[in-house]
This record gives sequence, C-alpha cells and structure tokens, in this order.
Amino acid sequence: MTTRSCPCGLPRPYEACCGRHHTGAAPAPTAEALMRSRYTAFVRQDGGYLLRTWHPRTRPARIDFDPAMRWTGLEILGTTDGSAFHTAGTVTFRASYRGGALHERSRFERVDGAWTYVDGDFPD
Repeated sequence: MTTRSCPCGLPRPYEACCGRHHTGAAPAPTAEALMRSRYTAFVRQDGGYLLRTWHPRTRPARIDFDPAMRWTGLEILGTTDGSAFHTAGTVTFRASYRGGALHERSRFERVDGAWTYVDGDFPD
C-alpha cells in the first residue's frame, strides 16, 4: 500500500502532516503550517477545521464549498514573521485549481496561543 503525500505539498503522509492539525493532535506551530493545513482542509472540504482556525473577528458563520472545485496544488511564495516567536505573520501563496489559481497574501494572528487566519488580499 502506498501512502500519498499530503495535499499541502510537503513530502509527508497526510496523517503525519496536516492531518495532525485537523484532528487536534498537534496545533500548527507556524503561520505557514496553518496556511498549509487550511489549504488541505479546503481540498478535503473540512469546514469545521477552517472555522476553528479562523480569527473570531473575521470568521464567517459558515463555509459553502463549491462541489465542482478541484484544488491541484499549493506553492508558498513567501512568509513574513509567523514563527514560534511572533504573534502575527503573513504567508503569500498560489493555490492552483482546475482552470486557474488563487494568489493571496494571508494575514495570521495568534489567539490564545494558537495561529488563526485573519484575512488576505490579492496581489496582482
């Protein structure tokens, strides 16, 4: 049996990578790790995880997934701060999907010690 790599793009099995964050077994240690786990949650349509990791100030009431959306890859383009020593950080990424790509600069902040997604903007 072959174990597939995690959808986030790191060469680890899902269970040892983003799956640990999704189940609550381990919090995301950095803003980038949270970004990768949130991308994987979109791939797996895990709305509960996405809502739990959204900053309370900007969290929507619910997430509606497009059943036709097929995410095909994640590329991290850059990070600013967001380590274990920071309270805020940014991650710039390109998430590809069948027919296009989403380019976003996401902002993250810690809430009660845990990284959360605040919001993002879309550079050209």
